[in-house]
Amino acid sequence: MAKRHHQPVKADARKSTDNGDRPVTLKDRLGLETLEKLKRQAETLKQEEAQRQETKRKEAEAARETERKRKEQDFEYLLNNTTMDWKQFK
Repeated sequence: MAKRHHQPVKADARKSTDNGDRPVTLKDRLGLETLEKLKRQAETLKQEEAQRQETKRKEAEAARETERKRKEQDFEYLLNNTTMDWKQFK
């Protein structure tokens, strides 16, 4: 198999970096105040979502702990879920 030779990219094919050739974007049209406000709002939403996830995790953990405590007090559950190998307790 022969190697393929890549041709260098021509200068006019590259994107220019000056503002005259670039299309106007939403970021360019919005003011700095508006951008900062949107960034703060996005961070606030992220923090609220993290707090919701944390409270949900804590509630689930508390529910598991109460269920475990309830099962520890239930003699029938303990009897059914213990090993019947009493030789290890000699």
